[in-house]
Amino acid sequence: MSLPVRLGLYYGALYIGTGVSSPYLPVWFAHHGLSGAKIGLILSLPMLARAFTAPLLAVWADSFRLRRTALIVLGVAVTALYVAMAAPFGFAWWAVVWFAASSMFTTMSPLTDVLVLKRAARDGFNYGWPRGIGSACFIVGNVGMGAILTWGSPELVLVWMVAAAGLASLCARLLLPPDEVHEAGHAPHLSDRMGGLKELLADPVFMTAVLSAGLIQSAHAFYYGFSTLVWKHQGIPESLTGMLWATGVTTEILFMWFMEPWRRRMGARNLLALGGAAAVVRWSVLAFSPPLWVVFPLQTLHTLSYAATFLASLQLVERLSTPRNASAAQAINSALSGGVISGVATMGSGWLFDRYGAHGYLLMSAMSAAGFIGALRLYGMRRLDP
Repeated sequence: MSLPVRLGLYYGALYIGTGVSSPYLPVWFAHHGLSGAKIGLILSLPMLARAFTAPLLAVWADSFRLRRTALIVLGVAVTALYVAMAAPFGFAWWAVVWFAASSMFTTMSPLTDVLVLKRAARDGFNYGWPRGIGSACFIVGNVGMGAILTWGSPELVLVWMVAAAGLASLCARLLLPPDEVHEAGHAPHLSDRMGGLKELLADPVFMTAVLSAGLIQSAHAFYYGFSTLVWKHQGIPESLTGMLWATGVTTEILFMWFMEPWRRRMGARNLLALGGAAAVVRWSVLAFSPPLWVVFPLQTLHTLSYAATFLASLQLVERLSTPRNASAAQAINSALSGGVISGVATMGSGWLFDRYGAHGYLLMSAMSAAGFIGALRLYGMRRLDP
């Protein structure tokens, strides 16, 4: 089996679980009697802390000799924590367990990105191919669980998540190459790894890039947390919800697999600005509950609001980091995109959903506009010039 396929299957093991947890974990919480505000709080707490937990977990991961070791350990821990969520101890218990599980699981993707980006550069394959396989498996989770929930209990959401996390841990051992974290197997001291982290946080160009991408990516918070419930209130069944999510991710896959020449011509800064503009349009229209025949084509903007922004951020971060802080750089990028900014947005989304329903998307539109303005500022930074 070729390396890109093996890497893609590992991404698949990660995202087949995310494809269920992202849209349907709020349904599981609602099934257990939690309000939108409480669901938003649980989902937002690990995001709010991710600005601290993700870089620290990345520094910890760099203490191992092989990159895959940390991914194996994290996969086992997340599986155990998902099992613990089944205990019927209520809101406080779920908040604590989800905090630990989400903090660990969301660090696995940027750690994988570091490995795959380095292999893609070394071996000459398109990063989008293995990452696109992960997105395809995300669709399997979306559509599969949507179909299951038309006849089955929401309890099956957690069952799927447990099985997927266990699969990710196993695949990390069987599919990922034994690439070393540091050249010649030398692991720098903790002080050196922390020093590389501080360099990134003090770099204004790096921080402008990741904050701009973070605002655009975090503007998906209302969509990730409450689109399923919004559409359900509008009379759209879960089976069609899965298809709506799948529509967006399908265009994302096509973008990653077949648009690499165009992406290279566009450049990371142009992709980021384009993604911000598309996000403003997408969330503004969804805020006014358009009919289903409008929502389906609107979902194709996920190609730009998510995929273009995501790839642009990876390219910008890789360009602005060094081998010594590459893991921390991608972790910071992930921490902002799906972390503290997204955490605040998710917490606010729960409150907005309870009071204003779909109009909560307007906050996401404003965040996207701010990210778009930040992306425009990158055009004046010579370090990013071709």
